[in-house]
Amino acid sequence: MDISLKLSIILIAALLTGLSAGLCFTWTNAVTSGIGRLDNVGYLQAFQQMNRAIINPTFIVVFFGPFLAQMLSIFLLKNTSSTIILVLVAATLCYFFGLVVITIFGNVPLNEILDKTDLATASVSDLQSLRDQYEVKWNRLHLIRTITSISSFALLLIALIKVSQYKF
Repeated sequence: MDISLKLSIILIAALLTGLSAGLCFTWTNAVTSGIGRLDNVGYLQAFQQMNRAIINPTFIVVFFGPFLAQMLSIFLLKNTSSTIILVLVAATLCYFFGLVVITIFGNVPLNEILDKTDLATASVSDLQSLRDQYEVKWNRLHLIRTITSISSFALLLIALIKVSQYKF
């Protein structure tokens, strides 16, 4: 197989992972801290609307694309050095468990609880309770997603360097 195809797949994996890591970093650095300053109704409404808006085709590609491209990279480079494979596997595991699994089994269930709540009819104490149940846990899970997606991105950059130096 041509080296340029192998490099291209890792480059695509790194690009998509970088986009995902950037999205996570932006949410951690600005979005959640910014809306965290809102009152309960404003905070919960903002999160409800952002959670609804983010599920779109572009997000789906940026969310699942890195994992698929990383898996393809492992497959295409399976006969290269063990160091390259180890770095690719580590990047893939970081992304899969740190971003995909935590999102599906951690953040999404919290988002669904929030989405099912009619904020217009909720009492002040219900809004406070919902925010208390949601905010800290969601942010903690999201911090894990941010760290692991950035780690996966860094590992893919290392893999790119290693593959470009590999003698095929």
